[in-house]
Amino acid sequence: MTRVLVVSLNYRTPEMTLRSLRAALGALDGIAADVVCVDNDSGDGSYEAIRAAVEAEGLDVRVIQSGHNGGFGAGNNVGIAARMADGSAPDYVYLLNSDAFPAPGAIAALARHMEAHPEVGIAGSRIVGEDGEPHWTAFRFPSVASELEGAARVGPISRLLGAYTVPLGVPEATCPVDWLAGASMMIRQSLLDRIGGFDETFFLYFEETDLCLRAVRAGSSIHYVCESEVVHIGSVSTGMGRWQRVPGFWLDSRWHYFSKNHGRAYAMAATAAHVAGGLLWRLRVLLQDKPSTDPAHFLRDLVKHDLKAMLRPLPRPAGPQRREDHARV
Repeated sequence: MTRVLVVSLNYRTPEMTLRSLRAALGALDGIAADVVCVDNDSGDGSYEAIRAAVEAEGLDVRVIQSGHNGGFGAGNNVGIAARMADGSAPDYVYLLNSDAFPAPGAIAALARHMEAHPEVGIAGSRIVGEDGEPHWTAFRFPSVASELEGAARVGPISRLLGAYTVPLGVPEATCPVDWLAGASMMIRQSLLDRIGGFDETFFLYFEETDLCLRAVRAGSSIHYVCESEVVHIGSVSTGMGRWQRVPGFWLDSRWHYFSKNHGRAYAMAATAAHVAGGLLWRLRVLLQDKPSTDPAHFLRDLVKHDLKAMLRPLPRPAGPQRREDHARV
């Protein structure tokens, strides 16, 4: 029987995490699964509150403490390392955001798809909002061309570079993609054994992009699975929708993704392309009297950050991903 380790990561959202855990337990559809909830060192009583609720409700969930908030990837690595309750390795690891709620059978649908497609290393769900509207969670890998297109937001450029646009929209059927948002993601354990878990250099953002790229480079496919549906609120723990200014950890993650996977020269080219596109967008805003949708001082912050990063010594590997993956930096 297929064995799945379900990992839920909590950071200061105990009530929502419990709601997500209840949904996950109802979405297993008879598959053999262990559920682990990792509190990512919330420090606000979340760990104690979740443990108390799990015990009071008799939920079949292990609640563990990370001991250190190293970010999304590091917290999920703690859950991945917990393995099944008997200490054995699962067939698949299923990662579920604390603000995501699987429909009945959603987790089992991912497991069935991966059983039927052994070439698939990572599979993700169809994500919808609470209003039922689908979210864009399937993407192409970022590139210099996509940085220009995404920042410019100008029709002729988008048409010219359409093959490089990062968002793929909402696929109408199950299909291969480059990478998936990590709100509801199933990973083959044998793939994790080969490439390691998340790169903990990323605190937030780009960590699932990096994991999917490493999976593809290792010969695995990434699939978007329409038959698995999950409701996702989004940005509850990170507050991304409320950013007035892009935080340093996002800039750090973006730079690390490009420099690690493509080299520093490529990373600077990506930044230059983004700045060029951003300046075109700002010219359009000025000429057409359009509202600016970018956070304050974004281009200035991006250039300042990446110039400093270019001059820093090369980073040391941050586990537990396999050390050889850092050789490309």
